[in-house]
Amino acid sequence: MFPNGWPGSGLLLLRLGAGIVLTHDGVAEMLTAPEGHGIIWQSLGAIGGVLLLIGFFTPVAGALVVIVELWTALSRADNLRICIVLAIVGAALAMLGPGVWSLDARLFGRKRIDIGDR
Repeated sequence: MFPNGWPGSGLLLLRLGAGIVLTHDGVAEMLTAPEGHGIIWQSLGAIGGVLLLIGFFTPVAGALVVIVELWTALSRADNLRICIVLAIVGAALAMLGPGVWSLDARLFGRKRIDIGDR
């Protein structure tokens, strides 16, 4: 779905909010974490954040965010609330789609099919 207007603006805000937090947290964790300590999961979270920011493969990125955030919530005790909120936003974006202001909309957006005379 590629809604425009207020619904499209709302989806853009959800994508931007989640994408910025995921990208920031993933990159910060990769730079400060001891070697091998969750680097793979944090890099997957950062990749999911970048994909949400640009709105590319949004359903896949949303599902990736859900998996990463649930793993983070279950494996670490800190930032549980943030993990839950990001998992919910990722699931919502996976179900609703990216909106009209996204790379998905540009590449795979609404198509007009003209049915000619028979």
